[in-house]
Formats: sequence, C-alpha cells, structure tokens
Amino acid sequence: MINALKDLSFQVVFEAAADAMLVTEDSGDIVSINPSAQQLFGYAADELNGIAIETLIAPQYRKQYRYYQEFFFNEPVKRSMSVGNELVALDRNGKEILLEVSLSPIKVQHQLFILIRLNVAHERFEAEEALRISEERLRLAKQAAGLGILDYDCNRNIVYWDKQVRELWGGEHSETVSYEEFVAMIHPEDRAARQTAIDYAMDPTSNGEFRAEYRVINPSNNAERWISAMGRVYFENGCANRLVGVTRDVTEQKNAQKKLQAHRDEAENILKQQVAARTASAIAHELNQPLAAISAYSEVLLHALHNDTTNSDSLERALKGCVEQAQRAGRSLHELLAFLQKGELVTERLNLNDAINEALSILCNDGYEKFCAVLHLEKNLPAVQCNHTQVQKALLNLFRNAVEAMRAVNLPTLTIETAVQTVAGASVAIVTIQDSGPGLDQTTAKRIFEPFFTTKPTGIGMGLAISYALIEANGGQLWVDPDAKSGAKFHLTLPLAPDHA
Repeated sequence: MINALKDLSFQVVFEAAADAMLVTEDSGDIVSINPSAQQLFGYAADELNGIAIETLIAPQYRKQYRYYQEFFFNEPVKRSMSVGNELVALDRNGKEILLEVSLSPIKVQHQLFILIRLNVAHERFEAEEALRISEERLRLAKQAAGLGILDYDCNRNIVYWDKQVRELWGGEHSETVSYEEFVAMIHPEDRAARQTAIDYAMDPTSNGEFRAEYRVINPSNNAERWISAMGRVYFENGCANRLVGVTRDVTEQKNAQKKLQAHRDEAENILKQQVAARTASAIAHELNQPLAAISAYSEVLLHALHNDTTNSDSLERALKGCVEQAQRAGRSLHELLAFLQKGELVTERLNLNDAINEALSILCNDGYEKFCAVLHLEKNLPAVQCNHTQVQKALLNLFRNAVEAMRAVNLPTLTIETAVQTVAGASVAIVTIQDSGPGLDQTTAKRIFEPFFTTKPTGIGMGLAISYALIEANGGQLWVDPDAKSGAKFHLTLPLAPDHA
C-alpha cells in the first residue's frame, strides 16, 4: 500500500483534493487549477490558465495580495495569511467570496511555482454579514425610537455614551466622561431621586433593573430636557461592575402631560366646587328646620330666665325640644350621607400589589411624578375582595396627600414607602403608607378623618373622609399612626377573598 502511494503523482493528488487549489508561476500567472477551484469560481481550467491570479481577486484587495505575494517571495516558505487578512475573490458572476489563503513554494528544475490553497470562510462571512445587518437594524430602531445608549463602568467610574445621548445632554463631549461630570449635568432637584434608583439597582439583592426620569441641563444654553432612562446592572462576585441602559427624550410628552394636568386640575376644582356647593346646600336644607326649632326653644328658655318666670315643666319641655331637634339633625345628616353613598357594592378579587402599582402610575401621569416610591410588597400575596374603583380612589387620595404634604416643606427628596402584607391569624391584608413629610401633630391626627377638616389652604376637607368611608364600605379599616417617628403614617386593611380567608 505504501509503495502504491509513493507512485502517486502530484497531478493526481492535486486533482483529487477537496480543497480549492491552483498553481501559479512566480510571475503570478495561473498554470494549473484543480476541479474544486474550478467549481468555486465557475470557470473551466482552460479559461483560467495563463491569466494573472489577481484577475480573480476583488479590485480593492489586489494591492493587499501583491504586498503579501512580495513578502512571500522574500522568504518562500509555507505560510497561511493571518486572521483578519483574508481576501475577497470574485466568481464568474461577480459574487464576492471571502477566502482564507495559504501559500506553499514548489521548486521544479530551478523554477519557483506557488501552490495556493483556498478555503471559503463561510461561517465568518455569514456572521459578519448578520452582524452588519443586526447593527443596521439596531441603528434604524434607535433612530426611529430616539434612543441613546450609555454604559457605566462602575470600577473605572467612567460613562461611555453614544452620539444620541451626548446630543441629549447638550454641549461638546467626548465618547467617555467621568461619572461626576455626567451627574453634574442632571438637574439638582432630580439627582437625589435618580441616585436612590441607582442605589437600589446596584443592591445585589435586587433584580438589577434601573428606571428613572429626570431633567438634564444643556451647559451651552441652560435649556432643560426631560430624560427617561432604563437599564440593567451586571454583577461580578456580588458587586455591581456595569450598568448598561438606554435613554429617551420625553420632554414633549412631559409638556403635554403638564398641559393636560392643568386642564384636569381646573376641571376637578370646578367639580369639587360643585360637589361642595351641592353638599353644603343639602346639609343646610336638612339641618335648617331642626336648627330653627332649637333656636326657638332656646329663645323661650332665655325669655323665661330673663323675666324670672321659670317653671320646671316649661324648662323641661324646652330642653327636651332642644335635645330632640339636635338628635333629629344628627339623624338627617347620617341619612344624607347614607343616601350619597347608596348603591349596591360590586366587589371582585383584586391583587393588591397590582392595585398599588397602578395607583402610583396614575399619580405620576397626573403630575405627581417628582417623588421616590419605595415598595415592600409581599410576594405571592393572596387576593382581596373589594371594589376596584373605590379602593383605587382611596389609595390615590392617600398618595396625593403624601406628595402634597412633602411639597409644602420643600424637601430635597420626596419619599413614599408602601408596605403590603397579610396578618397572621386574620383574614385581612394590611397596607402601610408612610411619607417623609412633616407628619401630623396629636390634635390633627385625631381630627384628620372629620368631614370638612383640612390642613391645606385650598382643601375642602373631604378627601380623607371619603377614603375612610370607602375603605369601611369595603369591609376594611383606615387609621393614622399617631406614634410615627417621621412623616405621616397611614394603615388600611382589606378582607381576603373567600378562598383565602
């Protein structure tokens, strides 16, 4: 067998090779091409014999090939072109073929020939093409969505940002900037809330998700723009080492929301005024007669006392009349409130965690977005049984009051902590809402749920009274914690759905 192999000629092996091969003279003219090469390029052997190999190479790569060929002739030993130096050839139809090339010297009677072996770099070519297409799609998607990309290297304290982000920040900037320089262009009022979101995302116990909205100030003209940012923190050995995110300019959206909120506020104020006027009118109508009667009985008493014509029976009748009319007034008021709240209560199973997130989202959309929401929600929380709309209204009132109380004292960071959990041994879920505002004194805490009692200059004092009534109507309780160490702290309970009770 070995002897038989020794008798094989170069031409036989050359023709049988699966790899595309061709032989050139030292001048670069092709003298032989095997069938695999003929199939690769789509030419017959007689069409290529005698022509320069450069004819098969794409024009933009011919200079590179001549340089490599000259380098080879200076030291004609077997070698492969290094990765990254592949050549692009053209087949008969002009289609580009990415080739990995290796050269081997062959000396025959003092004449140098070159054996060229060609491998098609299918996978790499396809991968590069797929990458190019992917990058182009990403570029178009970014352009269409107005997205910018940033990459914060936590270890080096450097932010890498693309052209879109740099344009949003304004001014002339390089592709990298220190984290301090990056933050310095964020509006001072928004830095604390944004940093709170950053700290939460970088906590190894969190899911690493980062979301924030804040304003940036263009250093060239001091113009403000609203930025919506979201991203993810990556951890290594339990430590945050990288934050990759996208940013989007939402200034127009914010301006539109502000205008819409102004219209809503105006409409709500008109509605509040109408409700207050109607409620006051109804109360006045119901209380007018009892109060008139009390006034008449009181005048009789005063007249008798003044004329010293006191009679125990007359005094008793007058006092009983005052008491009866006062009780009548109380009954009328309760009946009026019952009438205003009448109607069959339609309840449903409700995920309380979802209801809280929904209320916070509505709050932000209504112009109350400048606060930091810290949530401590019990996982796998059982469903509660309640009226969705009424509970949402109560939650919104509590959240609005918290934001307004904090705004009134110009706090640098407005924080609302909300906790939800079930109570062991009781078929209820309890919600705790605490703000970072000035809190309530003992006197205010005792009267906070009274109708028409308010601490706000423009309030009518019905928000918390209504919230109290709504939670009570749904089988729960609402109360204020008088011993809260900081801010105002409210608790409310709702019954669990029957299958969880």
